[in-house]
Amino acid sequence: MSTTSGTPADQSAENAASTRRPSAYSLLESFPVEVPGGITFTVRLVPAADPSAPVVLVLPAMVMKAKHYLHLAKSLNAQGMSVALCDLRGQGECTPALQDQPNFGYREMIEIDLPAVTAAVRERFPNSELHLFGHSLGGQLSLLYAAGEPGAVDSVTVIGTGTVYWRAFGIRRWFEALRDIQWIGLVARVKGHWPGGVLIPGAMAGRVMVDWSRHSLTSHYRPAGTSRNYDRLLAEMTTRVLAISLADDRLGPKSNVDFLESKLTAAPVTRWHIDADSPVIHRDHFEWIKDSPVIARVASEWVRTGVLDRTGLDG
Repeated sequence: MSTTSGTPADQSAENAASTRRPSAYSLLESFPVEVPGGITFTVRLVPAADPSAPVVLVLPAMVMKAKHYLHLAKSLNAQGMSVALCDLRGQGECTPALQDQPNFGYREMIEIDLPAVTAAVRERFPNSELHLFGHSLGGQLSLLYAAGEPGAVDSVTVIGTGTVYWRAFGIRRWFEALRDIQWIGLVARVKGHWPGGVLIPGAMAGRVMVDWSRHSLTSHYRPAGTSRNYDRLLAEMTTRVLAISLADDRLGPKSNVDFLESKLTAAPVTRWHIDADSPVIHRDHFEWIKDSPVIARVASEWVRTGVLDRTGLDG
């Protein structure tokens, strides 16, 4: 009896996999962060030569993996920043996988995950300021965390991060926003998770999407299970914010970013709307990552000084 398992094609695939070079992302310095419930995050680092340089923690958009932001991380690092990358709960390298862990919502990500991850990053960079850079959902979580934990971070930069409140969309999109987002919330309630489809292509935890759809209907941030009044906390927050919007962004258009910014009544907010006159060529909700060098140059200068350097930004 032969002891060889698998077909020649299978063996060739296994041999190819064993000789495949590891990705640049997988070779980054990393460390695990565990939170209650056996949830483990992998934080990957692009450290600056100066150990006291500002460190930027990048938080991804919904269903986006942290490795997608490696170009941004390298661009920020080229500006002298240390950068930390970490997936959101249930995404990317976070374990267990989404389908193998209990349901969760905004509260767990804001009040359990981010305190643990930011504390671990601060421990790794004890002499550095800590700044958040959030994309879309990652930006919402960044703002809510900074509001709920005053002094936890030194600044927040968000891109493509607006409210999903239906009335914040242009009047021509009101029906579309109500229909699509409330449908996602309904499916998430019934199934206990969002399987992917309309607007959100990948799977997401049910309570995340229910929290998201409730905010879309009411404009208020009231994650299930929290004891915090996040609308009041956002209004009281004094952490400085750089809010970036993109002219071709249908998921987080300027009107939605402006509406979310209007909740930050006490915070010093710097606005940067990237339009057709900008050197940023890719102005879509996701494609902006291709112009990371330009965005990193402006964002890193703002992180250091609080000033938006418009040199070369205006036509």
